[in-house]
Amino acid sequence: MLLCLDVGNTHIMSGVFDKDQLIARFRYATHMLGTADQFGIFLLNILQAKNIDAKKIDAVAMCSVVPSTDFTIRHTISLYFDANFFVLKSGAKTGLNIKYKNPNEVGADRIANAIGAVNAFPHKNLIIIDMGTATTLCAVSASRDYLGGTILPGMRLGMESLKNNAAKLMEVDIEAPATYIGRTTRESIQSGLYYGHLGAVKEVIAGYRKEVFMDVPPVIIGTGGFSNLFRDKNLFDVILPDLVLQGLHKAYHNSTLSYQDDKS
Repeated sequence: MLLCLDVGNTHIMSGVFDKDQLIARFRYATHMLGTADQFGIFLLNILQAKNIDAKKIDAVAMCSVVPSTDFTIRHTISLYFDANFFVLKSGAKTGLNIKYKNPNEVGADRIANAIGAVNAFPHKNLIIIDMGTATTLCAVSASRDYLGGTILPGMRLGMESLKNNAAKLMEVDIEAPATYIGRTTRESIQSGLYYGHLGAVKEVIAGYRKEVFMDVPPVIIGTGGFSNLFRDKNLFDVILPDLVLQGLHKAYHNSTLSYQDDKS
């Protein structure tokens, strides 16, 4: 079995694959990572709760955008699992052609999303929109060229910025508002966060279509915790909540095949 860990700024999104089947998923707050023992006990307990024998985990694949956690997680795996450990980085053999000026700058989570997307929709032009702590948009061509992307603050970051920098503004629930126009300060913040984000993402998609795909419609994939808020806004062709885990799973198996090829 393969344990996948996507270490983000807010959560560690995790999943367990039995061969090609995702059989369990769970989250852990990144800021609560603590020591290797604390995280290790959490993993053992959650696996037991989901009726998975931790001894059957023979490999762990990780992508991380929080470097300060990497040592603790590596130590956790070495202490609590007898498993191969794979870290997805931009230099790994992924089947993508990274067209960034500096490929090492591409976040591992964005690479995992792109791998998952090209395997779900082979030979298609793609726009991948991941709505989490940050909202990222990535463009991938039908020939598997990772062309680049856009990063903007996620809705929670926007809300926290307003709360922390404007004396009379408060924290609000992030949800789809009933109307565009708010009639209280709270409703006005919610409307601004939601419709401001929707408008920004739509504008970037329109720009990608003209600049990158020459008005040939790409497949637009939504993922990340906030993507479901926009399910009814005709923003996405499909929402794939487990895209990063699927990409990590594929990346691990690609690396295994590559290693076997190098040995032969």
